[in-house]
Amino acid sequence: MDNPRLVWSANRNNPVRVNSTLQLRQDGGMFLMDLNGTLVWNTNTSGKQLVSGFNLTTMGNLVLFGKSNDTIWQSFDHPTDCLVPGQRMPPGQKLISSISATNWNKGLFTFEVKSSGLFAYIESNPRQFYFSMLYSDLDVMFSNNVRNLRNLVYLSVYLGMLFPYREGEARFLKFEADGHLRVYYWEGSSWSKEADILTASIGDCGYPTVCGNYSVCGNGQCSCPQTAVGQTNFLQQINYKKPNEGCVLVTPVSCAHSQYHLLMELKDTAYIPLYLEYSTNNTELEDCKRSCLSTCSCKAAQFRFSDPANSMGNCVLLNQVFTLVNNDGALNKTTLFIKVQNSSNLQASPSLVSSEKNQKRVATIVGSTIGASFGLLFMVLTCFAFLSRRRIGLEEAEEEEFLDHVPGMPTRFSFEELTVMTENFSKKLGEGGFGSVNEGTMSDGTKIAVKRLQGFGNVKKSFLAEVATIGSIQHVNLVRLVGFCAEKSHRLLVYEYMANVSLDRWIFCRKQEQFLTWDVRKKIISDVAKGLAYLHEDCNNKIIHLDIKPQNILLDHDFNAKVSDFGLSKLVGKNESKIVTTMRGTPGYLAPEWLNSVITEKVDVYSFGVVILEIICGRKNLDRLQDEDDMHLLSVFKRKAKETQLLEMVDKNSEDMQLHREEAAEMMKIAAWCLQSDYTKRPSMSLVVKVLQGLVAAETDLDYSFPYPPMTRRDAEANQEREAVVGISLPVPSELSGPR
Repeated sequence: MDNPRLVWSANRNNPVRVNSTLQLRQDGGMFLMDLNGTLVWNTNTSGKQLVSGFNLTTMGNLVLFGKSNDTIWQSFDHPTDCLVPGQRMPPGQKLISSISATNWNKGLFTFEVKSSGLFAYIESNPRQFYFSMLYSDLDVMFSNNVRNLRNLVYLSVYLGMLFPYREGEARFLKFEADGHLRVYYWEGSSWSKEADILTASIGDCGYPTVCGNYSVCGNGQCSCPQTAVGQTNFLQQINYKKPNEGCVLVTPVSCAHSQYHLLMELKDTAYIPLYLEYSTNNTELEDCKRSCLSTCSCKAAQFRFSDPANSMGNCVLLNQVFTLVNNDGALNKTTLFIKVQNSSNLQASPSLVSSEKNQKRVATIVGSTIGASFGLLFMVLTCFAFLSRRRIGLEEAEEEEFLDHVPGMPTRFSFEELTVMTENFSKKLGEGGFGSVNEGTMSDGTKIAVKRLQGFGNVKKSFLAEVATIGSIQHVNLVRLVGFCAEKSHRLLVYEYMANVSLDRWIFCRKQEQFLTWDVRKKIISDVAKGLAYLHEDCNNKIIHLDIKPQNILLDHDFNAKVSDFGLSKLVGKNESKIVTTMRGTPGYLAPEWLNSVITEKVDVYSFGVVILEIICGRKNLDRLQDEDDMHLLSVFKRKAKETQLLEMVDKNSEDMQLHREEAAEMMKIAAWCLQSDYTKRPSMSLVVKVLQGLVAAETDLDYSFPYPPMTRRDAEANQEREAVVGISLPVPSELSGPR
């Protein structure tokens, strides 16, 4: 077959490289290892049953079997976005779309089998359903009369399972990046679409992103909502050549100017998702509108009339707006109200002025005094403006030429686009070392974190060079750079959104409901180690982070940890170990060799050791609320190790941590290894990863005489730059600070 299709992936969010290995171990597990020996994926069956072998069936099922040919594990039980003939999908299982046809990472859409039926939804906040089919409504599941589809895909009501019918022809069912559920079959020399299953029920306009945000789908076309002739247009298309990319507000809505908010009325228009939980029932239309105007997060209000004669009905407030649909002729009349900003009222109020008579008198006096000078000044300013525009034009042309010759650049956004996505930078997530971080939403509904850098307007080319480098780095434990903006003096970085923010919010929190379990903490430690190992050993150029701390470790929805903030990173040749640098980083995490500037990747290993202790102990490395002897965590660690009382350091506020004190104490020994004063005796991060995976043993001959806690920031800033001999020339780093 010349045109194969991917129907299953074990590691869709973390692809491996050439020369990676797949291991089958006799203790019952299959392991996928990256080139450097890092564990990427496994079947989680180790120790449960002995494995005799594995087999890839003719239907595409990867099966691990035991001595009696019994199935220990099979890929059919863990679908990604496809089903093949014979594959069942019981309640509780789901298909998750990919981001695109070429990017197999998890996307926005989910198709799930539940005990009550079938559901398709988009992962927004909250999730929004656009298809459902309840079992009680079913005779045969899908039917749109395409090639006898009744025999191809059906639902067993009794078993509660969805599966394609077994036939001789090669077929597969795929839940795709646009939210469609399509069936393909092999026809001669290529794959052909046999059916678009959900469309038979919901129509072409039934998909949440079919026309992008704020765009109306109707009669197979996408268009921006229009106002009456002569009135202000509040919405415009993102791309006039591609109307399906959606629309944006001409003036972003700002909660700081709520007195200028208006509601744009769209009659016989509705929001696409099936299940809208109407916040108020049997309410008046005007009350619904007032509620949206008074709620900052409300982007639109939908009103469904129960009695059009007296304006009574049901109201729902929308915090996110995808595609809209024209429902003229529907049984229940609906009207949508989009919140917009009246930009004409955002101008500053004019100052009070003197009477016309006084103005004329002043103008006469001033005019007679400076009239001649004004002409000369005008000529000078005109000449200056011309030369400035010419210089700016040359700089912009040079920049565009530079961008054209830099491979692998991430998406470039305009400042206006990011202003719209972040609602005028109104949803601040935090304040980093080099600027603020704001939440944003892209046109397809994907959440992003936008870092607005301060003070880097004059280092554009260096900024772009590092954007290209950082943007090319892809690893499951590193925060992904989605795009950037380098427009005039604006410097912004766009990162993937991390739902559970930074690690410090969890390990230093005293709320019982926010305590992390030992398993979660252990996984976070492992994730951070993998991310650092990749930076140190697997990038084309070695990258030293230089500022590892809990604030720069971000957590996604499932508490997977990712290293962020490459703002203090340095790029080093693979064969180089020392770099020229100025002391920087965060006090408490600085390795002792900063005093003589012999800087290698081992400074990150040291900082990682401090972070391990903070995770296990549930406290900061410097806590001024403690007694003087216990103020510095490393001093406590040194004393408790000498007294063989490491168990006493484990987080006492967490019952689960106390249940796993022995394991936590063993992890502290890895921290001690990372904290060795002699940097040559610290392990590499790839070795730490192997120790955490149980592949090798940790060093036991350790020196616990840690140096006195690192200097203060004032002392650090007082240090002059010290140099070490290197064999490369480095660019001035732009401070690419990740989201935090």
